[in-house]
Amino acid sequence: MTNPQSPFLTVHTVLVLLTAAFGALAYWSAGSVPGAALIGLSTAGVSIPVLRTLIH
Repeated sequence: MTNPQSPFLTVHTVLVLLTAAFGALAYWSAGSVPGAALIGLSTAGVSIPVLRTLIH
């Protein structure tokens, strides 16, 4: 007998939360909003194609 429960968090939700956490870490390490934005945009540009294939 199996219990078909949905997971607590979906893969998409986990990836969004991890992205937010990395953004906060980037802000703390860069010390400025423009520096964090530059780090975040370059990281997002690299990771979006990979994460898109993982979600679908």
